[in-house]
Amino acid sequence: MAFIKIRRKTKLEKRYSKKMGSISVKVTYIRKHLLGIPLRTIHKYRETYYGTIKDCKDCTLTA
Repeated sequence: MAFIKIRRKTKLEKRYSKKMGSISVKVTYIRKHLLGIPLRTIHKYRETYYGTIKDCKDCTLTA
């Protein structure tokens, strides 16, 4: 039985970019789980309108 697992989860989020304004993007979270309890987020990235993959650091959450 594996105690530590790595899981990916994709969800739709509203983000804000200076160039495009408010956008809805698919954000994928890669998290480390210990016995089903999430410990920390290892990485998160988003898919752009054109299908390329970018890091989430260049756009912020809308308030």
